[in-house]
Amino acid sequence: MIGADCARWARGLLAAGLMLVALPAHADTPWTWVKSYPHDPGAFTEGLFFHDGALYESTGLAGQSEIRKLRLKDGKVLQRRRIDRPYFGEGIVNWKDRIVSVTWQHEKGFVWKLGDFSPVSSFRYQGEGWGLTQDGRHIIMSDGSAQLRFLDPDSLTEERRITVTWNGRPVDRLNELEWVKGEIWANIWYDSRIARIDPRSGGVIDWIDIAPLLKEAGVRDSEAVANGIAYDAAGDRVFVTGKYWPKLFEIRVER
Repeated sequence: MIGADCARWARGLLAAGLMLVALPAHADTPWTWVKSYPHDPGAFTEGLFFHDGALYESTGLAGQSEIRKLRLKDGKVLQRRRIDRPYFGEGIVNWKDRIVSVTWQHEKGFVWKLGDFSPVSSFRYQGEGWGLTQDGRHIIMSDGSAQLRFLDPDSLTEERRITVTWNGRPVDRLNELEWVKGEIWANIWYDSRIARIDPRSGGVIDWIDIAPLLKEAGVRDSEAVANGIAYDAAGDRVFVTGKYWPKLFEIRVER
């Protein structure tokens, strides 16, 4: 969402009492901070994944949306592709030798070559596009609601949906997604928690609350929310960041 409109909508949700279910009564999944890396403080981060030693990030805002390849150690942008106006870039995911990306409100996604970011094709979907990940069989998409869509990775057509719940109540505002050891991890828009989701039932297994990292990142902008999860399966490393965060953090999660 864009600037003041985004913040106004969030305040409206708060006033209406429509924000996410109350915090769990018990302790969240424990985690430790391993290391921090530089991250572009001007990046309105929408999507993140790790592949072949590098980070891939998508950024939002109309006229500023990009897909980027980043060097982990110093955050240097190694490659970038601007997404043309009027599109507002959202989540990205790799599939084979391609990158799939979605846009916020234009009901249109794009397919790019992983190697050089050249355009391959586009596809349509209904509603908004927020986050993407994949489980090796499907591309999984969030749309800002409590639902996750499972797409055929080749045709990019929807096959099924699940509703994400916690204690029987829908968990909405599902944002950036990552597949981690058989679970879907999801940022929650305007929340410091990451939901660990059972991909079969949609039930939230537990929460990872990264609130201490917001302070460590030194962010004060109301739009600088936690958003961005990447998993390095080979190294068993989890990386998290947020919109306009000057740091990306490696964390170790105890499961």
